[in-house]
Amino acid sequence: MTAEDRRRIAEGLAAGLAYAEIARRLGRSRSTVTREIARNGGPHGYRAARAQHATSWRARRRKRAPQADVPHTTDNPDVPTAREFEERFVAMMIEGGMAPMTARVFAALFLSEGGSLTATELVQQLHVSPATISNAVKWLGQRGMVAREREARRVRYFVDVDVWYRTWAASARSIAIWADTTRHGAGIFGTDTPTGDRLRTTSQFFELLAHDMGQAAEHWRQALSMERQR
Repeated sequence: MTAEDRRRIAEGLAAGLAYAEIARRLGRSRSTVTREIARNGGPHGYRAARAQHATSWRARRRKRAPQADVPHTTDNPDVPTAREFEERFVAMMIEGGMAPMTARVFAALFLSEGGSLTATELVQQLHVSPATISNAVKWLGQRGMVAREREARRVRYFVDVDVWYRTWAASARSIAIWADTTRHGAGIFGTDTPTGDRLRTTSQFFELLAHDMGQAAEHWRQALSMERQR
């Protein structure tokens, strides 16, 4: 699919066209258009430039695939395999407070070739029930870490290259709420009281943290935008 095709898909989505109509205008199958949209942000998050960048990135990764496969065949015990890395990735998220199965679902999606899997594929890969997958992706979806798209009778879940920016930005907003709430509490109790003083100090900490997180997220967004333009 070309950059022009992706531009026309984005225009079609903005105009509210059905997938079948977009596919007809492109002269491509509906399934091709559906997969393209699902793996690049879904109907509400699809951006032509971002989709083109993500496709180029996946192509570069495929070119490096022979080298990436080396750890699976090496006899060197010091070289980790992809499976070992996945376990480490999951353990890192669990250590950060994520539920074990939720971490495994996210790892399966994030480390998959296209950054997306259907609900059925997740069930088969993780050997769990559909309800377990549903609960995990619900938690991830509420935090902007996973999006979903219905493909005929199937549901596809996916992540994209902006997942960490969105997650970080959401965390920054949450921290800002903490700062505002504790600042309000300090005014109620009075900063000359022990309780008010604790609330004031807490508010100052969260204000500084929210400011730094906001700046970091903006710097990343600008850097990613410049990279995509190259």
